Amino acid sequence: MLVLVLNSGSSSIKYQVREVPLPGADDHHEAILTEGIVERIGEGEVEDHTAALEQINSELTAALGDRQIDAVGHRVVHGGERFGEPVLITNEITRAIERLNPLAPLHNPPNVLGIRAIADKWPNLPQVAVFDTAFHRTLPERAWRYAIPDDFYRKYGIRRYGFHGTSCEYVTQQAAELLGCPLGEFNAVVAHLGNGASATAIQGGISVDTSMGFTPIEGLVMGTRSGDLDPSILLFLEREGFSADELDEMLNKKSGLKALFGQNDMRSIVEAVDDDERARLALEISSYRLAKYIGGYHVAVGGARAIVFTAGIGENSPQFRQAVVERLAPLGVKLDDGANLGPADGARIISTGNSAIQVLVVPTDEERAIAEATAAVVASRPIPSR
Repeated sequence: MLVLVLNSGSSSIKYQVREVPLPGADDHHEAILTEGIVERIGEGEVEDHTAALEQINSELTAALGDRQIDAVGHRVVHGGERFGEPVLITNEITRAIERLNPLAPLHNPPNVLGIRAIADKWPNLPQVAVFDTAFHRTLPERAWRYAIPDDFYRKYGIRRYGFHGTSCEYVTQQAAELLGCPLGEFNAVVAHLGNGASATAIQGGISVDTSMGFTPIEGLVMGTRSGDLDPSILLFLEREGFSADELDEMLNKKSGLKALFGQNDMRSIVEAVDDDERARLALEISSYRLAKYIGGYHVAVGGARAIVFTAGIGENSPQFRQAVVERLAPLGVKLDDGANLGPADGARIISTGNSAIQVLVVPTDEERAIAEATAAVVASRPIPSR
């Protein structure tokens, strides 16, 4: 099955076409046939998401020739409480996703635009929504509920949802397989570290706690997001005259590593750390925050078997991994410096043989997870009667 995977942003669409075997097929071969990105949507040449799809279609025709797309899989950031697994998209499902826009105003609206653009251009092509929040639907109430009046949850849906779930689920499965541990017995802490960053507590192969909350702002220090913050700070700033939009901009786009160092690129911080006090402090604060979460989640899962680093920083910054793991020495965690600094080549163990908790680097592949989920949903559709 040829699956087009779309990740629609407000001004860009990333795409990838994967050949995915149908569930139960003898042939397990998978291949990426083409991929790319259309940027600056709404800024001149590319008028809107429909125009972006026209451009993508031209690129797909050139890459695929006569071969046709069988289905489209969409990364949808927020599934709320309704969506706990991938779903075949209908008009009603699209409207339901749209109703969740207030919970993810930066993410869900462009996701919906991508879905509607596909439906307009290829109305008979099956589409599947794969939700970033779905993997965290297993959180127990003690982890997802905030200690605020119940009406705020019941009326507005204010609770911990968690994000990066598609990545965390894929990486959890890969890590358990690498260690030869049955998924149902696998306890770990997964650190998804990119420009957005989160830590997830895995117990018995499922998510039982995660650092991102009602929105992706909560938790770790990120590229441009603040992470954990005393909410009274926002009340104070509001009384000082800052608007909700200004505070939203500050929390999402002007905080995190960018606020601490002036740039949100961990590579630049690592390069400057020996000579720049701001870089040293940015590395120290961000690694300290993650180490605190790992320690807490080690307790939450009843003892982690593994600490798993993934995504851009997690996979490619040995210096950041070292800064984190050094803080975990009281837990008996020991890094193998040679393995940590070695070539970034696939899933691997980077701790010593006598480390109390194994430390892993596992590359994520959200597009593969979305493509496989899409193929499974489409293959399970009832065959229409004639």
